Amino acid sequence: MMASTLLLAILRPATRTAAFSFSRPSSYAAQRSLASHPAQLPWPCLSYASPTRLFSTAEKPAATSEDIAAVEAQIATKGSEIRALKDDGIAKPELAPHVEELLALKAKLAALTGEPAAAPPKKEKKKQPPKKKQPAKKDESEMSINELRESRLGKVNAMRDAGAEPYAYVYDPNRTASQLAKEYEGKLEPGEEDVDGEHTSVEGEIAVAGRIMARRVFGKLAFYTLQDETGTIQLQFDKKRLGERDAESFKNLKAWTDSGDIIGAKGTIRRTDKGELTLYAKEWTMLTKSAMPLPDKYHGLQDISKRYRNRHLDLIVNPSVRDTFYKRAKITSSLRRQLGAKGYLEIETPVLHTQPGGAEAKPFETYHNTMDMDLTLRIATELHLKRLIIGGFPRVYELGRIFRNEGISTRHNPEFTSVELYEAYADYEDMMNLTEELVCGMASEVCDSTTIPYGEHSISLERPWRRVTMHDVVKEEMPDFEFNLNDPSTLDAAKAAATAAGVPDVHRLTTVGYVLNACFEELCEPKLIQPTFVIDYPVEVSPLSKPHRTKAGMVERFELFATGREMANSFSELTDPVDQRERFEAQAAKKEAGDEEACDVDEEFLSALEQGMPPTGGLGIGIDRLVMLLTDSPSIRDVIAFPLLKPDV
Repeated sequence: MMASTLLLAILRPATRTAAFSFSRPSSYAAQRSLASHPAQLPWPCLSYASPTRLFSTAEKPAATSEDIAAVEAQIATKGSEIRALKDDGIAKPELAPHVEELLALKAKLAALTGEPAAAPPKKEKKKQPPKKKQPAKKDESEMSINELRESRLGKVNAMRDAGAEPYAYVYDPNRTASQLAKEYEGKLEPGEEDVDGEHTSVEGEIAVAGRIMARRVFGKLAFYTLQDETGTIQLQFDKKRLGERDAESFKNLKAWTDSGDIIGAKGTIRRTDKGELTLYAKEWTMLTKSAMPLPDKYHGLQDISKRYRNRHLDLIVNPSVRDTFYKRAKITSSLRRQLGAKGYLEIETPVLHTQPGGAEAKPFETYHNTMDMDLTLRIATELHLKRLIIGGFPRVYELGRIFRNEGISTRHNPEFTSVELYEAYADYEDMMNLTEELVCGMASEVCDSTTIPYGEHSISLERPWRRVTMHDVVKEEMPDFEFNLNDPSTLDAAKAAATAAGVPDVHRLTTVGYVLNACFEELCEPKLIQPTFVIDYPVEVSPLSKPHRTKAGMVERFELFATGREMANSFSELTDPVDQRERFEAQAAKKEAGDEEACDVDEEFLSALEQGMPPTGGLGIGIDRLVMLLTDSPSIRDVIAFPLLKPDV
C-alpha cells in the first residue's frame, strides 16, 4: 500500500508543493535525514526534490560547440591585435579599450562553458631582508651638464667592465636612410615585413649606422630614431628577437644607450601598423658613446651666435643647415666641372705676399721668423694669375680663400672664398656671357631651376640678364643732374646734387667719378634685386681695368648685382705697362696720404707685364654670396661653416 501511494505521488502533475525525484541527495541536510530515517524511503534511489513553481520560466538553450569556438576565435584575434599594438608602441590609455574588450570576450566564454576563468596561482612571497632606501634616480631633464657627462662616462666604464668596446674601430653599413626610403617606396603593407629581402638588392641583412636622435622604450620593446647623413629611419628592438643572438642584448641596449650615441644595427625592413618604414633589428652595436647630451629639441640651440660657435651641434640638430653645406659643395663642384670642360686650368697661387695687390682692401699682416720678412695674407689672387697668362697659359683660375682686414656684416666676413679666372683673347663682354652660363649651370644643378626664392623675392636667372651703365642707373635715381666725368669744374655741383639726394660724406671725394660711384652705391645698389650687370665704371675706382674703347673717363668693367648685393666683378684687363704703372703710383699716393686700402707699386708684376700680356678678360665671383643666393640664406655666416667670432666671454 505504501509503495502504491508513493508511485501515485510521483506520477501526479507537478502542482503539489513537494515531489520526489530519481536523483542522489542534493544537500548535506537531505543526506543526514536519509541516514537517520532509512525506513521512510523504501527505494534508495529516490530523494526529496525541491518544490516546483507552477509558472516557471523556460531555461536558456545550452551553448553549442560552434558558439564556443566562435568566441575562442574572437579572443585569439583580439589577443593578436593587442600584441601588434604593443609592438608598435601604443600608449597605455589608447590600449585600455582593447584590453577591456578582450576581458569581455573571456567573460562571455566563461558564461558559455560554465567554467569561470581560473585566476593565476598566487606565488608565495619569500621574505626578503629589508633593503636600504636608494635615492630616487634623477631624470635627465633634472641633471646638470656635469651630472649628465658623469652618468654617460659611467656607462662607458660599465661597457668596458662587461667586455664591450664603447668606441668601435670600424663598421660596415650597407644602406642609408634615403636609400631604404627609395627602395621601399610604395612597397610593404602596414604590418608587413620583408623577411627574405625581396625588395632590396642587399644580400643578407640590412645594416645601418648613425646617431640616435630619440629613444622610446616600452617594457620589452623599444623604438629609436636613427639619423645618418641622408636622413632618418626608425629602428625597432624587441627583447625576444634580440635575445635569439644575445640574451643580454636588450638589457644592455636600455642600460647603455642615450640620445646622441652613434650605433649600428642589422635586421630586416618592415612597416609598422601605422605605415612607418622601420628596420626590425636582430642585433645592435655601440660605435661611439656620446659623453654629452644633444641640445633640447625645442629650446637648446636657438641663439644664432651659439649655433655659429657650436656648428657641429647645429649640423646635428638642424637638417636644413646640413643641406646648405651639401649644396655649397655641389656649387663648387659644378663650377670646377664647367670650367674644366671649357679648358680652364686650376693653378694655386701664394697666400703669403710680400705686398698686397689686386684689390683695394686692408690686409692682414704677419711675419716670417726664419726669413725675417714682413708679409701679408693675400687680398686677391689676381696678379699671380695674370703672370700665368703672361707665361703662356690661355685659361687659368683659382678657387680659394681671400683675407681682408675689414668690417663684419651679413654680407662681409674677414676670410671668404672667391674664384678668379682669366682668359686670353677675351674681353668683359665675353666674361658677361660666361658669368651667365656658369651661374645658370650651378643653379640648375643645385636648385633644379633657374627661378629661385630668396627671402620675399622670386629671382629669375633666365638669360639674358639686364645690362645697364653706372651712369644710366644713377640717372634713374637722380634725373635732374648730369654727371660729366671729363669736366673737373662740375665737381662741386656733383657733390651738391649728391648731398641733396641723401648721399653721405661726399665732401671728402676728390673727383666726379668718385661722386658718381658713391651715388650708385648709396642710391642704386640696394634696389638691384634681379640679376643686373652694371657696366662702364669711372677709371678712378678701377685701377686694373682697360680704358673704355669709346667712352673717355670710363673703363671696361662690370659688376653683377642680385638681391641688392655684389656677386661678381670683371674687367677687360689692363695690358699697357706704362698706364698700369701710373695707376699704381696714384694708388701709392693715396696710401701715403693715409688710405689703408690703397696698394703700392708692385714692381714684380710690372716687370712681368712688360714682357707682354695678350688681350685678357678677367672675372671674380664671390662664392659665399653666390651660395647665399642659391640656398636662400640671409647672412654670409650661414654659408661659412666656421665664421670668425669674438671669444665667448
